[in-house]
Amino acid sequence: MLDEPTNNLDIETIELLEEQLAQYQGTIFIVSHDRAFLNNVVTSTLVFEGGGKVREYVGGYDDYIREKLNAAKAVRPEKKPAKQQKKSSEKPRRLSYHEKKELEKLPEQIETLEEKLSGLHSDLADPDFYKSTPEQIAKSNTRLKDLEKQLEEKYDRWQTLEQIKEGKV
Repeated sequence: MLDEPTNNLDIETIELLEEQLAQYQGTIFIVSHDRAFLNNVVTSTLVFEGGGKVREYVGGYDDYIREKLNAAKAVRPEKKPAKQQKKSSEKPRRLSYHEKKELEKLPEQIETLEEKLSGLHSDLADPDFYKSTPEQIAKSNTRLKDLEKQLEEKYDRWQTLEQIKEGKV
């Protein structure tokens, strides 16, 4: 078990440590904030995902982030609305003018949020980022959570509007 093995090491020593770990044939658990180091030496990443869940991802930290972003981009499973009794004379709900305009803008808004998230993930992946003040780090982490929440809300709204458009609601 290695806990923050690159703390207080110069670049040459870190490179030597990376070489030695790459040649090692056994299993090593490494806990580190040094994402470049992790990307260079690990073959799988264990991530605490909240609620007591730990998930394993193949590859280093960047691989984990890439997989997480791809999962966010994937089409979300359809939520089944509560069954409602429709009268035979009742017409399916149609999109209002404002909802049509909103639906047209959603893909661009989602893409913008995904780009912001990607940029923020890149910033957070930079080891130098963690040399900034604790307030700046906390602000970035709060921004990350906020962007992820906004993205989820946009996907949910898009799904709802598409269901209305298709006459499923």
